[in-house]
Amino acid sequence: MYVTSLGDGAELRPLEVWHAGELLANIDRGREFIGRHIALPDVIGDLEQARAYLRSYAEKRAVDGGSLHGVWLNGKLAGGLLFRVWDTPTGVCEAGCWLEPAAAGRGLVTRGMRVLLDWAFDERGMHRVEWHASSVNEASINVARRLGMTREGVMRENYPHRGVRTDTEVWSVLAPEWHAVRARTAEHDH
Repeated sequence: MYVTSLGDGAELRPLEVWHAGELLANIDRGREFIGRHIALPDVIGDLEQARAYLRSYAEKRAVDGGSLHGVWLNGKLAGGLLFRVWDTPTGVCEAGCWLEPAAAGRGLVTRGMRVLLDWAFDERGMHRVEWHASSVNEASINVARRLGMTREGVMRENYPHRGVRTDTEVWSVLAPEWHAVRARTAEHDH
């Protein structure tokens, strides 16, 4: 399978069913941190639940409905990047992420998502990638900004999280916009 270097000892790799133990350990290291904004720690409480979560993404991948990718930092699973929704006929997908606290603030999500967005637009021909984030999740909103996404609006109190209804910001980038962002990034790199 693929391994893509993200620099600074970080790699992007497939996250598969046989990684269940690593996934559970990753969630355990960041359970409270990760769970502030997303429900992933609430659905992965033991090894069987980790396997079930990974199986669900293996099934999505098998029917071209989503995918899951791990971010490893110095050989240890530090988080994940995913296409939670993938609709090839419409050319629309939704990307997301999580990281344990020790990996946060290093630019890993931004670097990894650049790889995945290149793939989504250039290899798979997607037209639109969405990013949904809690309105209070500044780190996730900042990733959307760094990726050149446009804030489209707020879905008010649409997501019940741990007994509280939260707002979700919707950000997106279209294929022509992504290509312009990448061209500007390439110019700055030279």
